[in-house]
Amino acid sequence: MTLAVLVPMFVALFTTPVQQVVSVAPNGPVRTVAAGIASARAGDTVRVRAGVYSEPLIVIDKSVVVLGDSGAILDGGGAHGLILVSADDVTVRGLTLRNTGGSFVEDRAAIRVSAARRCDISDNVLTNTFFGIYLANATECRIAHNIIRGKATRETDSGNGIHLWTSRHITITNNEISGHRDGMYFEFVHNSDVRNNLSTRNLRYGLHFMYSDGCTYIENVFSNNGSGVAVMYTKVVTMIGNRFENNWGAASYGLLLKEISDAHVERNVFFHNTIGMLADGANRINATGNDFTENGWALRVEGSTLDGRFTANNFSGNSFDVSTNSRFPSTTFEGNYWDAYRGYDLDRNGVGDVPFHPVRLFSMIVAQRPAALILMRSAFTSLLDAAERIIPAMTPDLVVDRTPAMRRIP
Repeated sequence: MTLAVLVPMFVALFTTPVQQVVSVAPNGPVRTVAAGIASARAGDTVRVRAGVYSEPLIVIDKSVVVLGDSGAILDGGGAHGLILVSADDVTVRGLTLRNTGGSFVEDRAAIRVSAARRCDISDNVLTNTFFGIYLANATECRIAHNIIRGKATRETDSGNGIHLWTSRHITITNNEISGHRDGMYFEFVHNSDVRNNLSTRNLRYGLHFMYSDGCTYIENVFSNNGSGVAVMYTKVVTMIGNRFENNWGAASYGLLLKEISDAHVERNVFFHNTIGMLADGANRINATGNDFTENGWALRVEGSTLDGRFTANNFSGNSFDVSTNSRFPSTTFEGNYWDAYRGYDLDRNGVGDVPFHPVRLFSMIVAQRPAALILMRSAFTSLLDAAERIIPAMTPDLVVDRTPAMRRIP
């Protein structure tokens, strides 16, 4: 190797800055997180030792790792946000962040990321914050393993647990979110991945997103929220292996699909919701392998929904399996299991020999006269069901499963 090659190598070796650890401690030389970040260089780690740090909004404007020891607490005292990230390649990990207080004039958050790339926010505990984690115009960021607990009592004066606006390629995984307006709220978010999160006991929605195309939602749990998940004005949505459960109320549902197109809904569980799934203006839904169990209405398909396809789903223990306000819907049903099916299988191929009409006449009466629900368990409704099975004249002819499964589908 020539001298001309070796000299630049040695110069680079001895002039490259060595990454350092800046220690922040209540009684140390560096006593505030802001001072630690100010003294750090790009690539350094700011190690926050145990203690309570009450300081103004901390701005992270360089590529550093902020790492909290057990017991490292940032407290806003109910007056301001805690951390603002404005640089690329920032990591915030292991901190407890609390008491931001609410605001009607700013998007106050425990951690706010603005116009940054490749941030990593993980293993933090957020309590009593307005917004928990707020990303605006962010790209390729990761939000993982955080516990986010709010104390919201009214929608009008509370923020969201995880809030994304105009962001791309975001990964949100293994977070626990509760006590906010919406557990997660996305607007203009694209090509992002949301999986293995628990969103529970939020005032409005477990997850609410609009204008957010090309995202995937896998194996999340949305439980005991005002409503489960609302998907609006979006195309190409993939939802696989999620649980929508225990969302009860006069206008509650597990999943609302409104004004969307090309949604793929597979192997999800809709359990114990007022409405399992509500499709309103949702075109080309492909729903397969889902379980609709013990809901009020398992599935409500509005006349504005076109070309949906429901195959190999299980419907069991629901008060109403399917409801629609259209006499001529274009949604098709094939090979689903219906516990209300009373047909037979003479050739024993596992498929019923007579079609099943899942829309009950009584459900159509309830749609017109909600007060009729008081007759739900009466002999009158049993008589209506029997009459409709014999002469299916009033329920929509096109809402029919011609190949119903005789046994529950694994």
